[in-house]
Amino acid sequence: MAIDLTAEQKEVGKANFQRVVGRHYDLNRRDFMKGLLAAGTVLPISAAAYFGYQKLHGNPVKAGLIGAGDEGGVLVGEHNPEYLEFIAYSDIRPTNQDRIFTGEPTGPRKGFNKHYGNNAKNKIKLYPDYRELLQNKDIEAVVIALPLHLHAPVALEAMKAGKHVLCEKLMAWNVSQCKEMIRVADETDRCLAIGHQRHYSMLYAHAVEVLKTGDLGDIRHIRALWHRNNALPKLDKEGKEITDPNHKSVYKDSWYPEILPTDRKALEGQIRQLGYKSVEELVRWRLFNRTGGGLMAELGSHQLDACSIFLGKVHPLAVSGFGGKLFYRDEREVDDHVFVTFEFPGPGYFADKERKVVKDKNDLVVVTYSSISTNSFEPYGECVMGNHGTMIVSQEAEIMLYPQGPGATRSTVVTVSQGKGLTVLDSSASTGAPEQNAVTAGKKSLGEAPVSRGYREEMEDFAYCVRMWNQADKKDRRLPRCHGRVAMADAIIALTSNQAMHQNQRIEFQHAWFEPTSNEVPDAEMKPEVVTG
Repeated sequence: MAIDLTAEQKEVGKANFQRVVGRHYDLNRRDFMKGLLAAGTVLPISAAAYFGYQKLHGNPVKAGLIGAGDEGGVLVGEHNPEYLEFIAYSDIRPTNQDRIFTGEPTGPRKGFNKHYGNNAKNKIKLYPDYRELLQNKDIEAVVIALPLHLHAPVALEAMKAGKHVLCEKLMAWNVSQCKEMIRVADETDRCLAIGHQRHYSMLYAHAVEVLKTGDLGDIRHIRALWHRNNALPKLDKEGKEITDPNHKSVYKDSWYPEILPTDRKALEGQIRQLGYKSVEELVRWRLFNRTGGGLMAELGSHQLDACSIFLGKVHPLAVSGFGGKLFYRDEREVDDHVFVTFEFPGPGYFADKERKVVKDKNDLVVVTYSSISTNSFEPYGECVMGNHGTMIVSQEAEIMLYPQGPGATRSTVVTVSQGKGLTVLDSSASTGAPEQNAVTAGKKSLGEAPVSRGYREEMEDFAYCVRMWNQADKKDRRLPRCHGRVAMADAIIALTSNQAMHQNQRIEFQHAWFEPTSNEVPDAEMKPEVVTG
């Protein structure tokens, strides 16, 4: 995120954040991290304790997986069978049907066999048609990890069939579909959760808790980005560049995967009956407007969700931006570079709790986001800038903190001091025993193990919500942290960004767009195109 930080400065930044967390344990133990730091026996803080869910004590939710591709593989790899037990799955691609069991040698896609043993295929039934899976009365919930254009149609069918639904992000292909999903969830009395996993990241939870203290001061800018290099040529075993039949370079582009002969042979003759124009559209669905939502839907929605969480989950006021197909010269329709600017309300912008009456129109926080496909020198993360300090959240894995003020540099050690009823960043920190103890406490709170990205925790809480669904009155019912109304706001942000870029104009967000009962949407012209045989 900060391109000129040295390795030593990064370590100082991480220690600064750990120290600030540890000092708040001393100063604000009743409020900070929900008071869970008060007893040393609970360190590190567990996600279940912080987010408020419990174990299911041998009664996991019976689930079906619909969509066993890349994202489905991540969810299977990260799920906890003590909460969510998969007994069925559905996918139309033969290669996905195999890979969902075997997984991959490295990375998060561990496969069913890792969780259920090498005979998992005997326990987890394949349904080539997901509609047949929905008729299985033993299945209580479904996890949907399909191409974006299918999120709403399949989720609606699932809820109408009596299933609770955890659907991958983005919530839906257009905003009207989001609103319909919320209405049907209410009508069918089903739990609807959307997979924006940062809502369950303990790393982000700690970041939010520090932001709530006001230590960073007056925040006026957040810079977010997700930069990848999918423009490097593929090489053969001899190190020579691979080209296509037209002698054009073949790139290492994760959105343009190779179509394996097994899939092409099995699907090509029936592809339109399966709802696709071609096998290419099925396998490379992220590249096409009919099936995907581009960089803002796939990547930007994560970053803007995080920024919104940092600002108190407020809705933006306006967005403008530029997007273009700047590098690739192939059949893809989506932009390969996007740059957007959001205007969010500051803490004094509105005069009322309903956020309808403007008090100070100049009280704004500007959030910028970029996603590029031709350079990964800065990978991904968020940088929150206040007049007292800067916080960097890098790659969902680490947080660094740096002070602002006279003489402060990126090598300055900070702690938190208290005065006049407030806590402030103190750049005159010593490195004595109290400060070392604060670093240790912060480290324990964050945990020594590799940071979880939140997938496992979101599925555990979803299962807990399902299991508790009928044990409380509807008005008191526990909902997932990213339920339909929360996720619709993330979808509105991403999809309105696309509108602003394509129309080359600044768009102001309307209150009615965020109301599920209103038919007003920012993308009324976006009508789904259905392919039939």
